[in-house]
Amino acid sequence: MKYYNDLREYIDFLQSNGHLVRIKRKINKDTELQPLVRWQFRGLPEKERKAFLFENVTDVKGKKYNGSVLVGAHAASRKIYAVAMGCKLEEIMARWTEAQLHPIAPKVISSGPVHEEVHVGDNLLEHGGLEEFPIPLSTPEFDNAPYFTAANWVSKDLDTGAVNVGNYRGMVKNRLKTGCDCRMPQHMRQNWAKYKARGIPMPVAVFLGATPNLGMVAVTKFPYGKDEYALAGGISREPVELVKCITVDLEVPATAEVVLEGEIPTDALEREGPFGEYTGYMGLPTENLIFNIKCITHRKNPVWNTFISQFPPSESSVIKGVGTEAAYFKLLKYDLGIDTLVDVGLHGESGTQQFCVISLKRTDATVPWKALNGAVALDPGYLKWVIVVDDDIDPHDPDSYLWALCWRVQPDKDIRITPGKSAALDPSAVPPEEHARMSGYPPTTSILIDATRKWAYPPTSLPGKKFMETARRIWEEEELPELTPKVPWYGYSLGYWTKELEEEAALALKGEHYKTGEKIAKEQKKI
Repeated sequence: MKYYNDLREYIDFLQSNGHLVRIKRKINKDTELQPLVRWQFRGLPEKERKAFLFENVTDVKGKKYNGSVLVGAHAASRKIYAVAMGCKLEEIMARWTEAQLHPIAPKVISSGPVHEEVHVGDNLLEHGGLEEFPIPLSTPEFDNAPYFTAANWVSKDLDTGAVNVGNYRGMVKNRLKTGCDCRMPQHMRQNWAKYKARGIPMPVAVFLGATPNLGMVAVTKFPYGKDEYALAGGISREPVELVKCITVDLEVPATAEVVLEGEIPTDALEREGPFGEYTGYMGLPTENLIFNIKCITHRKNPVWNTFISQFPPSESSVIKGVGTEAAYFKLLKYDLGIDTLVDVGLHGESGTQQFCVISLKRTDATVPWKALNGAVALDPGYLKWVIVVDDDIDPHDPDSYLWALCWRVQPDKDIRITPGKSAALDPSAVPPEEHARMSGYPPTTSILIDATRKWAYPPTSLPGKKFMETARRIWEEEELPELTPKVPWYGYSLGYWTKELEEEAALALKGEHYKTGEKIAKEQKKI
């Protein structure tokens, strides 16, 4: 299919395919909007979750906003993620792999809808600056301000000119000023450090409401220097069209709903936070970056796009998880040459950052550890738990890989703890009062587990495949509840099974098990 021209075309597609809920009643962005969407993550199975578009938005002071608020449109579920990517659910990993192996460079054009309205210079505050936009409170009762959540920050490496597009939260502090939670080793913070070394502020641009492929690359971890615009082009299979910013030497998507241009000073930091985080706990205040806005451009009646994050699972856990699975898949299969790699699963309860299961065919004892050591090295803030399982285990299903952990692991031989990791927002790393005094993230470790079979095993204790398939046909003919098969769902050999035991099982299927009993009786041992 052709990819979406802009966010509005994508919203129409969601609507026409039953993936969007339009809320036309008056909704308070500070007290009602995010709690309403939250319910689908605390009360519905994933396949029933949808995107929400709020068209009649007010705030706690009774102000009525122009435009609308879009939530859940990137990744309320993996199904919606596939729609956002422009592919089928089962094609997500292949599309991501293609995008990484064959990125498409962006194209700069002369103008775009994002410049339909421009507020700069003496007119910067003519519509109230940030007060023009219905920026929601994400965690009412605990957040201390509205925050950007689906904001994509654009910056450049001062030495190489390489562009970085990253997703970072931003605390709204006044009409022209926000915070930005961006700490080492985040790529924009690395860029900021180079500007700081030269004593000059860093130009940045923030765009919201672009086509969903841009949000996907902004939240995904790639090696430093990768061009996120080119990766987004790889996803859509066509160049991302960019326009030049008005006040800074950067480019932004031509069809974005809102762009904020300005700079981040390098001579000061300010308190930013607290904010409800993907760990399921409140992220505490930190000394962090400041963003001063010099220009605002937007489409008429803009759609303010926001993620729902905070307690997992959430839209944030899905969008980060799927893209990061693809980044690890490409690293392991193509960069490290693990040809027997099958799949990578990251889990929402960990914010899709700290619990990773890798499925592969074990050809020798070194392959699982090559995968474990390679995965844990990619990003210092990711993967507290890394588990490698055999190719008959589903890395996305806890029932499947917990079975492997119980029966394919000897803790003294198959588990290692590796240092040199960053705890990020993990509240188990240090007490909250100690974390508040730290300038960076506390150090931590990762646990690596080889949960593959080290030798031949007896068969799985399930009926054989043909018997399960026959039973499923009967199940469906009886119109019993729809099945979602779990791996494994049938019995299969794992290498240790004798010819004699095969023959005895075959006799049982002929109703001739007495023959086995007679044979066993002849082998009787007197005691």
